[in-house]
Amino acid sequence: MFRIVEKKALNPSMTKMVVEAPFVAHKAQAGQFIILRVNEHGERIPLTVADYDREKGTVTIIFQKVGKTTMLLDQLNENDAILDFIGPLGKASELEGYHKVAVIGGGAGCAIAYPQAKALHQMGIPVDVIAGFRNIDLVILEEEMNQVSNNLTVMTDDGSNGNKGFVTDALRKNIEAGAGYDLVIAIGPIPMMKAVSQLTKEYNIKTIVSMNPIMIDGTGMCGGCRLTVGGKTKFACVDGPDFDGHEVGFDEAMERLRTYKKDEERETREENCRLMRGAEHA
Repeated sequence: MFRIVEKKALNPSMTKMVVEAPFVAHKAQAGQFIILRVNEHGERIPLTVADYDREKGTVTIIFQKVGKTTMLLDQLNENDAILDFIGPLGKASELEGYHKVAVIGGGAGCAIAYPQAKALHQMGIPVDVIAGFRNIDLVILEEEMNQVSNNLTVMTDDGSNGNKGFVTDALRKNIEAGAGYDLVIAIGPIPMMKAVSQLTKEYNIKTIVSMNPIMIDGTGMCGGCRLTVGGKTKFACVDGPDFDGHEVGFDEAMERLRTYKKDEERETREENCRLMRGAEHA
């Protein structure tokens, strides 16, 4: 069992949890993930290591309440425990040898972009962070991202924070102003990562994306997380989750994510009904 030592709502749909997991914290690196199970009847879901503290033996996860398991996870509070918390899994991000990097985060992807930017900052590599959200109410980790970047730009689709546009608008502006990036890291919804990769290809800038396909066992055995990268089949849990954005088959990845959409929607509706019934009898 893994004790929750801190829980905080970041916005109406996203929650941050700090979990006591000393063995995971001891080895975790930027880019890696864990797989958890809330209880013995629960499904296994992957979540990126958003941060870690080796001395305290804690790992930070950030999740969006979009399905049955994340809603169940959000019902837990400080001092409650998660049944399974396995990791770190996947390959750590390879960040050595770059001179200036742009880290792009979209929505919930900022929870993954933050540890990447933090690692680069700790290595002394100049890093610009560009974060995109639908509106100002959904902005997360702004203070944390600002602390680990040379320049932070937060974009909103509706301009409610005074900075209207997409992350690609800010990225193109920086590139054309002579930012001199030799690496761009893009993390977020697949359409956003695809758009960033198409943009950087114009300028011949190496681009890494973090893929989060359907994943079950986290060891490459089930094959659920397969992707096409450079015309070859790869498995996100063991070959990634980082891949060359100029070689990923984004359209295929989007189609595979829709495979169980109806089942997920049904499970979510049922869990919402259960929670509402529980609240009525509380």
